[in-house]
Amino acid sequence: METRTIGNLDVSVLGLGCNNFGGKLDAKATEAVVLSALDHGVTYFDTADAYGDSENVLGRALRGRRDEAIIATKFGSGSAVPEGEVAGSAAWVAKAADRSLRQLGIDVIDHYQMHKPDPTTPIVETLGALQELIDAGKVREIGCSNFTADMLKDMVTVASKNGLTPFATVQNRYSVLTRGPETDGVLDACRKYNIGLVPYFPLESGLLTGKYRKGAELPSGSRLEEWAELPHGAMFLQETMFDATEALIDYAESRNRTILELGLSWLAELPEIPSVIAGATTPEQIEANVVACSWTLSDEDRNAIEELRPAK
Repeated sequence: METRTIGNLDVSVLGLGCNNFGGKLDAKATEAVVLSALDHGVTYFDTADAYGDSENVLGRALRGRRDEAIIATKFGSGSAVPEGEVAGSAAWVAKAADRSLRQLGIDVIDHYQMHKPDPTTPIVETLGALQELIDAGKVREIGCSNFTADMLKDMVTVASKNGLTPFATVQNRYSVLTRGPETDGVLDACRKYNIGLVPYFPLESGLLTGKYRKGAELPSGSRLEEWAELPHGAMFLQETMFDATEALIDYAESRNRTILELGLSWLAELPEIPSVIAGATTPEQIEANVVACSWTLSDEDRNAIEELRPAK
């Protein structure tokens, strides 16, 4: 599989999202998925301390093959930050990193990411704490998630002024259906400051797999069925999203391709993206995702796809 770079790390262009590990998937099922990923050349594993037992289960699944994997995890989100701690503070960054190292069973985190901005902590403090982790050999590269273009600009300025390592990546929502980084300045900032954009929800929680179809009932037990009455669900269960998805399915089929191939290949071809993080719950899904990244879209394809994006 093709590899790209995050700082000094070589990562597979297709990554594996690990939020289901230890929850929807038990240890045995997780190990099957992880080993299949490695066998297919998928080396970049993205987890977080906020993903339940994911770090523990992923770490155990990688035992014996740790040297083949690039492990990315995150700090500073939700219930993973204990009461009384401050998500981006130097004190918590150090504690969170040590906890993740223990849970993963490793001695260095390859890619350590700030899960959400912390408006209560100056970014210089967070970057300083991360620099100490780098200097101590506990972290190799750093990144952030859910940052705006202005936050990225400020981060780069502060890092340069203080001799600190800047974030190598930003992980924001981005897909062929959801183009926020193109309009909110994040993609331009990534180009200007040489920051990799790692898209989350690249398949829009299954919309871009063909699992959900307009006018059909949501599959029982599916993620979007569980989210239907929650704010999360509203991000996906919009008529315009379903309309665009149906149009993209029709286009993919007209090219003897699948919507999965369209969704993953459209992102994987973008030079600003070092890795596309896609989840999988079975070895068969790993294989399907790997194959789906191989469609080389022509200019004609990309132009046609642009015409099918959701109506605003």
